[in-house]
Amino acid sequence: MSASLSSALSIFVTGTDTEIGKTFASCALLHGFARAGLRAAAMKPLAAGAFERDGVWHNEDADALDAAANAPLPPELRTPFLLKAPAAPHIVAAHEGVALDIEQIVACHREAIRRADIVVVEGVGGFRVPLTDTRDTADLAVALGLPVVLVVGVRLGCINHALLTAQAIAQRGLTLVGWIANVVDPDMRFIDENIDTLRGWLMREHGAPLIGTVPWLTPASPERAAERLDVSSLLLALRTARASTSQHSLHPDQD
Repeated sequence: MSASLSSALSIFVTGTDTEIGKTFASCALLHGFARAGLRAAAMKPLAAGAFERDGVWHNEDADALDAAANAPLPPELRTPFLLKAPAAPHIVAAHEGVALDIEQIVACHREAIRRADIVVVEGVGGFRVPLTDTRDTADLAVALGLPVVLVVGVRLGCINHALLTAQAIAQRGLTLVGWIANVVDPDMRFIDENIDTLRGWLMREHGAPLIGTVPWLTPASPERAAERLDVSSLLLALRTARASTSQHSLHPDQD
């Protein structure tokens, strides 16, 4: 059973860069989905940077996703590839003798959507982080065939990074279903103006609405961040997209 034929919803969360709050935003989405009455699970298919505790290897981001999900997955499904060194995945994988297999991740996702109402799949780094010599995280997103949520780290340069990432998503034939503005530099000048600029460009060029703006929070709280997200509209868009895909699969000759 493919993801598109499952009754479960799923999204692929990517970011404009690394360290822009992708995991934080994913956790906020998980809390929002749970509040909407859904069994929400999360995958961090590939994580680079692990620590050992009580004989078990952990990753900080994966643990955060587990804490936010109300339908957590077994570690082997949640993170099929856990690399120890915190560096570029394809480099670490080569050093650790690990073959990063996109097909294995797709199989884990296929099982994950059987266990939840919605599965949040968080990518690694930005949209085009290499996984092997020839494949990157964009190829993973394509293989999963999921609508994409873009997390924009609001800081100097974010407009260019966001527009380039959105363009790359569209070029791969994926739907940018929405974006989240996550303020990572509270001292940035003209925060609202930058977000308004992106709101206009991303809606005009990609039909991608702003899901919500997460301000600088001290302490950082995904539960509080969830209150800033329009999860209801996102779910409506996901269900509409799924219905359209299902209808097309039943009547492929309509085009």
